[in-house]
Amino acid sequence: MVSLPRLFRHLAVMPWCTRSLFPPPVLSAIEAAIAASERHHLGEIRFVVEGALSLRALLRGQTARERAVELFSLLRVWDTERNNGVLIYLLLADRDLEIVADRGIHARVGAAEWARICRLMEARFRAGEFAAGVKAAIETVGEQLERHYPSQGENPNELTDRPTLL
Repeated sequence: MVSLPRLFRHLAVMPWCTRSLFPPPVLSAIEAAIAASERHHLGEIRFVVEGALSLRALLRGQTARERAVELFSLLRVWDTERNNGVLIYLLLADRDLEIVADRGIHARVGAAEWARICRLMEARFRAGEFAAGVKAAIETVGEQLERHYPSQGENPNELTDRPTLL
């Protein structure tokens, strides 16, 4: 069952809110940051920002984590050759950040490090620095990927670098 405050938060987030925080120049900068990061490792990074969940998802009681896992699957972030895809997910209405990592990289990095990266992003977001927070997270995730999956010769781009706004 969804709480009334959560329901109202999600109903209050209009599509233009997401676009105002992440306008085209910011999305292009995030895309460039992902591309630059991926030149140094064999991993794949996806960034998704969603303003609010659907009414149906809210009534089911879907959490931000559950939605991130769902998007991890829908966007096929799991479908990388080395099982090293990472999804950075932001749900604006809940002010919640989630990182979902494929089993290959998650086994090497662990939940505590992903949570630490989320806290770094949250600190930047509280300061109103959304683009900087996302870029810092991409850089930090990229450092982990580079440590465990350094680029070695051919480095195909398996997933799009373009951020997704839902």
